[in-house]
Amino acid sequence: MKRLSLLIGMLAALAAPSASAQSINLTGIYTCVDKCRGNLPAHVTQNGYDLNLLTEAGVPARAWPDWFSPTSRIWIDAFNEGAVYSPDGMLIQFDNGTIWHRGLPPPRRR
Repeated sequence: MKRLSLLIGMLAALAAPSASAQSINLTGIYTCVDKCRGNLPAHVTQNGYDLNLLTEAGVPARAWPDWFSPTSRIWIDAFNEGAVYSPDGMLIQFDNGTIWHRGLPPPRRR
């Protein structure tokens, strides 16, 4: 009986739908609004689970869904930090405090 219940449990786990690794598409142009390192617009291009970032300082990096919170966080290995994004994908807040907002006009140059 133990083997049967173990087998049923294993089959149920295999048949369960896997959680989506990313709930929304983060592709877009973002404006840095806090703790910025440059004045350029930031770009995010998402292809499946892979993300390509170009920061407000013009630094390229690759990112992917965070292993522990794939539906709300990304991990940027080149920066050795993560970022949380809002459910609508309009805000990305990095662990170092930098905040990007999608859809804002670029800052005025003085």
